[in-house]
Amino acid sequence: MTTPTLHLGFLTVIREPSGYLGGYLVTNQWGRPLEFRLSTPVQPNRVQQILYAETLEPYVCGELIGKTLVDKTGTAVQVVVTDTEAALELRQRVEMPVVFLDSKQNHEIMKDENTKEGSGTSVRSHARYPDDAAAIQETMDKIKGNFDLAEPFQRIREAMAEARKMGVTQRA
Repeated sequence: MTTPTLHLGFLTVIREPSGYLGGYLVTNQWGRPLEFRLSTPVQPNRVQQILYAETLEPYVCGELIGKTLVDKTGTAVQVVVTDTEAALELRQRVEMPVVFLDSKQNHEIMKDENTKEGSGTSVRSHARYPDDAAAIQETMDKIKGNFDLAEPFQRIREAMAEARKMGVTQRA
């Protein structure tokens, strides 16, 4: 019996003067790229900033950018990993678990039932989906030692920079 290949999604959203820009990389369980998507910049106007208040960033990162990138990707994933905390809101719009990868080098984190620690990093699931913990742990066990979960985000940022040089992010 063959084990089905595990696919992981890596989502990052960066804030630039032109707006929020998202990148989404789908890899196999060894970190090899299968698909890459890039959003166009999303620049909320002043009225939206006022009306959305503290919910603006989760809305833009999770719903507008994250959901759009995941929907436009042809490869289904078992887990989406993000290094953008506001993008955890994507979980409320998709069926698969979404986890926030938090580097311990940046700051200490509080351990709770939604936090799983690994080597130098921890992942935290959306608080409204405590049942995701088992699926997340199973996925983390399958990829343990295959590659560093933080590494794909560097590739995404570099690809975003190259795309920006080529003018790809300016097209609607």
